Amino acid sequence: MNKINEIIDFLIHKGFIINDGLEVQQLKSGTTNGVLYTLLFNKVPTYVVKIDAPEIIGATKDFLVIYKDIKLLPTVLFTDTNHEFIVYSYISGETHFNRGSKLEWMSLLITDLFNQYRKVDKDTAWGRINGIPRNSWAEFNQSSLEHARMNIGDLLPIEDHKRVEMLVHKLKMNHQEEPYYLHGDTGVHNFVYKDNKLTGVIDLSPIIGPKIYDFTYAFCSSPDSFHVDTLYSLFMLWDIDHSFSRERLVDEVLFQLYTRIGICMKVHPHDLNDYMAVWAEWRKYLPNIND
Repeated sequence: MNKINEIIDFLIHKGFIINDGLEVQQLKSGTTNGVLYTLLFNKVPTYVVKIDAPEIIGATKDFLVIYKDIKLLPTVLFTDTNHEFIVYSYISGETHFNRGSKLEWMSLLITDLFNQYRKVDKDTAWGRINGIPRNSWAEFNQSSLEHARMNIGDLLPIEDHKRVEMLVHKLKMNHQEEPYYLHGDTGVHNFVYKDNKLTGVIDLSPIIGPKIYDFTYAFCSSPDSFHVDTLYSLFMLWDIDHSFSRERLVDEVLFQLYTRIGICMKVHPHDLNDYMAVWAEWRKYLPNIND
């Protein structure tokens, strides 16, 4: 608690917060490696203090400042010069559960977040801001493929693994990607819901990639309403080049679904059966080995 006490004293001294009615509570960190605290004033959660590695804090600050006009994202109050911690607004609600209709919360994500993403210079390295720089999005996808296959193992038949490899090759050969500055972890575990409505997006892991990545990541982050009709309805809201076909959309979702199964094997085993049922329905869209 020494570190958080030092931070609180500093914030009070600088006039960012007041001591009257102040209460500090540690939060469960979920999927983030940092330490999180809520600052409550007269029992009302108001700010979050995140303590983490400087590169994580710096990346968080940069993203939230660039996208400061997006209401779904927290507002930065303060970041120290050494990037040891960041203070941002608390978004009331709960993550993951009681989220209402996927069509509704995905629609809001598309219009209020994904359609606001900015392009970056074409010379910018692809991949995670704090990860391994990639020369192309295809290289990033290849790494994702290898990690997913290692995690999935013999849960899926060899034929399915081979057909996914063909799918990734198809994506590589047929599409020229444009780099955007993305949240990078747009899953229901990082979406805040209140009264069955999406109210916020937290715990970013910035990435340079095509806009489709965050879109498919969000769609695949829960196994409910995993229907082609739902996907196409959401696609109509998406502000993107009209040359982006429905076939490509399905291909991108298929690959994201495959990697999602790999993630479930490691960190979300309770969702695995539902995702396997989805895979049984969607595998028919994979390329055929004999084609």
